[in-house]
Amino acid sequence: MIGINMKKVYILLITLLLATSYFVGSANDFSKTKNSQLLEKIKDGDIIFQSSQSRQCEAIRIATNSKFSHCGIIYINNGKKYVYEAVQPVKLTPLENWIKYGQNNAFVVKRLKKASQILTASTLTKMKSYGNQFKNKNYDLYFEWSDAKIYCSELVWKIYKNGAGIELCRLESLKNFNLTNPKVVAILAERYGNHIPLEEKVVAPSQIADSPLLETVIDTY
Repeated sequence: MIGINMKKVYILLITLLLATSYFVGSANDFSKTKNSQLLEKIKDGDIIFQSSQSRQCEAIRIATNSKFSHCGIIYINNGKKYVYEAVQPVKLTPLENWIKYGQNNAFVVKRLKKASQILTASTLTKMKSYGNQFKNKNYDLYFEWSDAKIYCSELVWKIYKNGAGIELCRLESLKNFNLTNPKVVAILAERYGNHIPLEEKVVAPSQIADSPLLETVIDTY
């Protein structure tokens, strides 16, 4: 009797494990399908935002009072979606890979209002042509407003400004951000020592994300 009962328990456990595997697999398939449907909404010229867990990214979130620390611009080339981003170096990253770099794979996509009328094929070509000069350039750790090196939100802002004639937001002086938090202070000390360029004009991901010229297309936060 004991042997028979143990056999029944064994069969029951196997059945439960198989059922669990099935539901986990189904959940993963559903998640992939849902993500694919979301990504289908994305268009050429959209702007995508995320955050990560690095010390610098945390400092950026704190200084700008935002959940975002990184952004890029969507390029669709030969039917495939990429994020043109200023990292080290400036490069095109496949969209799905880019999403994986973010904290919890969360991201937000924003689009210029009336984009279908404004971001014509010729305008998008101008934007990409202008932005191409930055490809493979080094990431700007010092957030200087020059073209020698470049950081993420600066890249997006300049492509829209010089490629489409659109200022997504106004520039701010570094001094206008929250620079008193200890984590921000530590990063600033590493970068500049005692010579912080408080008057330097900068643009943060949060400023672009809050632009009244944009509307939210996807928000997975």
